[in-house]
Amino acid sequence: MVVGFDAKRAFTNYTGLGNYSRYVIANLSAYFPANKYRLYAPKKTENPRMKAICERDNVSFVFPTGLYSRFSSLWRTVGMSKNLLHDGVQLFHGLSGELPTGLQKKDIRSIVTIHDLIFLRYPQFYKPIDRVIYTRKFRYACRHADRIVAVSECTKREIVSYFDIDPDKITVIYQGCDAMFGKKISLEEKQQVRRKYHLPDTFILNVGTIESRKNLLLAVKSLSHLDDSIHLVAVGKQTNYASEVKQYAVKHGLEHRLHFLAVPFSDLPALYQLAAAFVYPSFFEGFGIPIIEAMHSGTPVIAATGSCLEEAGGPHSIYVDPNNEKQLADSIMRVLSDRELHEKMVAEGLKYVTRFDDRLLAEQMIRLYQETCKRN
Repeated sequence: MVVGFDAKRAFTNYTGLGNYSRYVIANLSAYFPANKYRLYAPKKTENPRMKAICERDNVSFVFPTGLYSRFSSLWRTVGMSKNLLHDGVQLFHGLSGELPTGLQKKDIRSIVTIHDLIFLRYPQFYKPIDRVIYTRKFRYACRHADRIVAVSECTKREIVSYFDIDPDKITVIYQGCDAMFGKKISLEEKQQVRRKYHLPDTFILNVGTIESRKNLLLAVKSLSHLDDSIHLVAVGKQTNYASEVKQYAVKHGLEHRLHFLAVPFSDLPALYQLAAAFVYPSFFEGFGIPIIEAMHSGTPVIAATGSCLEEAGGPHSIYVDPNNEKQLADSIMRVLSDRELHEKMVAEGLKYVTRFDDRLLAEQMIRLYQETCKRN
C-alpha cells in the first residue's frame, strides 16, 4: 500500500499536532514496513524529532515545486492531489483536520483525523477569522473524507453534533506517547534535572501551552489552600494568559511558589518522575496526551471534568470541577498525604495506559486503512 500523509505539522510543530503526526508516521513505518509512506509538506524544515523517521527506507518526502513553492498553502489545498496521483498514493491521511481538494475525482481514498472542535464549543478562546477558517476546513474534510479518525469518544460526539456526520463514518483511535516516558530515570539523573532548574523538594506539575483554556490559574489558586512547602511547576509555551497568572500570583503572595519553565523534550520524563502529582485542570481537551505521559512516568494524575480527560486518565485518576480551587487543593492533599492512595493511583495508571500501546494503536490504524481501500 502507498500511503500519503499531510506532514506539515510533523516538521513544523513541536507540541500536540506535531507529536500526533510524528507518532502515527513513526509507528506505521516501524510496525508495517512493507508499505510505502510519502510525506507531503510545504518545505523540509529541520526537526530533530523527525531524524529517525527521515532515515527509514520506506519513508519519502514530497515538497511543492515551481510556482507552488512560493504559494505552499495553495499547494496544500488544490495542488497536492496531482502529486498524490503521480506518486501512486492509494490512501491519503490528513493528520491535522485538513484534506486537499480533488481526491475523490482522482480515486484516492482519504482519512482525516479530527483532534477537537474546541473553536466551536469555546469560541471565546479564538479569533473570529480563525474560527471561520477552521470551521470551513474541518467541515469540508469531514464531509469529503471516506473515513474520519477521532482521537477520543468525546471528539466523536462533537463531530456528529456540530457537522451532522454519520457516527458510523467515525472511528476512535487513541494516541500514545513517546516511549521515553515509560523509562525509569535514575536517581542521579533526576537530581541533575532538579539542580538544573532549581526545583523545590515538593512540587505539582502542569505541562501544556500556558493559555486560558488550559486553566493553569486554577492550580495557582489552589496553592493558597496548600502548605507553603508545596510548589507548582508549569512547563510550556507562554501566551498573554501567562501574564494574568503571574499577576495573580504576585497579588496573592504566591510568586515564590510558582515556577515557569521552558525545557527540552529530553528533560520532561525526569520532571514527571520528580513531581509529587500531575495536575491538568483544562476546561476542554480533544484528548490530553500529558496525562498519558504522566501515567507512563508513574505520576498520579488530577484532571478536570467536562471533556475527554476521563478517557485519557481512566477510572483511578482524580477529577475535579475546573472552577473549584478548593476541590483541587483537597485532591492534591489527598494524593500527597495518603501513601496508599498514591501507590494505587500509580499502579492502576500503569495498567490503564497499556491500552495506548504503540503496536496496538498502529494495528488499529492500518486495519482502518485496509478497510477504507477495500470499499467500493
